[in-house]
Amino acid sequence: MQDKSTPGIDLDQLLTPAEAAQFLRVSVSFLAKARMIGSGPRYVKIGRRVFYRRSDLLDYLNRCSRRSTSARDRSFPS
Repeated sequence: MQDKSTPGIDLDQLLTPAEAAQFLRVSVSFLAKARMIGSGPRYVKIGRRVFYRRSDLLDYLNRCSRRSTSARDRSFPS
């Protein structure tokens, strides 16, 4: 699937955890911890390998967007 607003970008491209971490500007260990507790972006597991779809990373970024500092952070359970 290609994004109509950004021609040439494949949103279903599978990224490694290192590539996904770079895309989100977080550490690889953050993604591993988020996978463990279920608060991070959706991921795909093929055998023992973990991948992230670019579209799922964009969805995660949208879910993390806030309008004010008083908005409740739902990325980690309280």
